Amino acid sequence: MNDRLPDHRRLGRELGLFDTDPLMGAGLPYWLPDGAVVRHTLEEYIREAERRAGYRHVYSPALGKRELYEISGHWDHYRDDMYPPMQLGADEIVLRPSLCPHHALIYRSRSHSYRELPLRIAELGGMYRAELSGVLGGLTRVRAIQLNDAHIFCTLEQAVEEARAALELIARAYADLGIEAVRHRLSLPGEGGKYVADPELWQRATALLKEVLAEAGVEYEEAAGEAAFYGPKIDVQIADPAGRESTLSTVQIDFHQPARFDLHYIGADGARHRPVMVHRSIIGSVERAVAHLLEAHSGALPVWLAPVQLVVLPVAEDQVERAAAVVREARELGLRAELAGPAEGTLGARIRAARLVPYQAVIGDREAGAGLAAVRLRDGRRPGALPVPQLLSRIAERVSARGTALWD
Repeated sequence: MNDRLPDHRRLGRELGLFDTDPLMGAGLPYWLPDGAVVRHTLEEYIREAERRAGYRHVYSPALGKRELYEISGHWDHYRDDMYPPMQLGADEIVLRPSLCPHHALIYRSRSHSYRELPLRIAELGGMYRAELSGVLGGLTRVRAIQLNDAHIFCTLEQAVEEARAALELIARAYADLGIEAVRHRLSLPGEGGKYVADPELWQRATALLKEVLAEAGVEYEEAAGEAAFYGPKIDVQIADPAGRESTLSTVQIDFHQPARFDLHYIGADGARHRPVMVHRSIIGSVERAVAHLLEAHSGALPVWLAPVQLVVLPVAEDQVERAAAVVREARELGLRAELAGPAEGTLGARIRAARLVPYQAVIGDREAGAGLAAVRLRDGRRPGALPVPQLLSRIAERVSARGTALWD
């Protein structure tokens, strides 16, 4: 690890976001209170973005019978990455490696008309991968994954537009999060028995994804051997500060699982038709997304995502009461504010300790008497002394606007 480059493991410890314990096991980090704030805020952002885009959210269990994954194809093609079955009476129960079989069952549980399509089902749900100890690291490779996943059940004619709209959602989220894609990859099958043996399926899905990329005006590179076992996918690639690439977001068009689960809808002609299943993930796993955000921003997360958005610093004990009142006012507006009083060290030491907090409000005798706060931004700017209501309103506006700007 190059200490000069941002590393999410070091930043996570420094900021008190997450940690591990050998009794929990490798690849199973836990989230500390400030980390839980970041995770919760990110999850709520994604849920709201999906809701606005017409998705309906569900919950499904993290366990399923082995038979479920035999039907989906995971057992035949993905078994090496799954945890072994647990015997429960006559059943073999498996920790799920993916959410899509569960969503296929949710779709199948009700009859559907063409008038209902596209049906967009989303979930922030847990899935589990039996990763080897040697590849685990921080939040980027873990064994228990919280995935931002969704599956769109639609007609063949709707599939390209739904996949294109998913790419648009990804681009919008990246802008709000202040991160960039380094490239888009069309991931195709390689040699061997890892992939479903259905050449027509692969050709149809690949042709549609190429159409999606063309309509979206996105340049891409093809990569053999990187597809899902059941179909090709568009991978949105990111890079860490050392230039190492990984996949954060994906869009897939799937003909395989609708056939395996015998999914159908009633068309305008009154006959049964097979839907297309579009898989898409806007930010991938929450763990990998937070790891990348920490490194991309060197720990200085966007205002709306920062675990503490405002720290109020009274110069001396005489101003502690007024500073505590400012913290209460900020919290009433929904801001995440904390008090750092003289008991925690000199003013200079407290300012340095809060260097990654977006806004610092210093309150001395003059500010306390006039209802002001001397404002410092974490980028070094000092807008000066502002009335407290004006300062809090301005911060609330930046939080609401999202993005990465600190000040107008």
